[in-house]
Amino acid sequence: MLLTIDIGNTNITIGAFKEDELMFVARLSTDRSKTADQYAVDFYNIIKLYSVLPEDFEGAAVSCVVPEVSQSICNAVARIIKKAPLVLGPGVKTGVNILIDDPAQVGADLVAAAIAAAKCYPLPCLIVDLGTATKISLVDKNGAFRGCTIAPGIRISLEALSSTASQLPAISLNTPRRAIGTNTIDAMQSGIVYGTASMIDGMCDRIESELDSPVASIIATGGLSADIIKNCKREMIHDANLILNGLKILYGKNKF
Repeated sequence: MLLTIDIGNTNITIGAFKEDELMFVARLSTDRSKTADQYAVDFYNIIKLYSVLPEDFEGAAVSCVVPEVSQSICNAVARIIKKAPLVLGPGVKTGVNILIDDPAQVGADLVAAAIAAAKCYPLPCLIVDLGTATKISLVDKNGAFRGCTIAPGIRISLEALSSTASQLPAISLNTPRRAIGTNTIDAMQSGIVYGTASMIDGMCDRIESELDSPVASIIATGGLSADIIKNCKREMIHDANLILNGLKILYGKNKF
């Protein structure tokens, strides 16, 4: 079995693969104050929760965009499965040509998603990642990463809105019945849900216009993607585990 871990700014997503089958997916909050021992306890408990033994894992692959927790988590993984994890970074074979000004600036999550998209979906493609930030990446017809857009994520936008505007409350993320809100909560939900969906549609159109050709597929991933893309006009493929699949592919490329 293979343990895959995607460390994001808000959540840590954990997946276990038995060959090509994803056996389980679990999530932890990213906590910059936790020690390696504390993370080891968390990982051990999650693995046991799904009736898997630590010795069942032949290895692990990790992507991380939070450098301050990377070492603690890698130490925790090594302590649990008795093997050092493969960490997506410089010197690791990805099979993806990164064609931007400074390839070192690309987040590991974006690279992992590009790895999976290039193998599993028609190219060129756009990857819409709705997490802590809202990101749209372009993978060209040759499977190369050509760049991305980054905007504040939905939760960040909601928190900023309710914390800085005195009369706007904290709200849940639900799709309102209409775009025109007739009360404060409906109006805020419309702005966030329909506004984000419209932004995604508009950015996809704009990126395509720069390409001078349509993309073959648009893949949506990230914790909030399912709630948003159903309100987009563009046709999108929902793949909640795109990054974990990318890590599985990455491990296979570097196994020998």
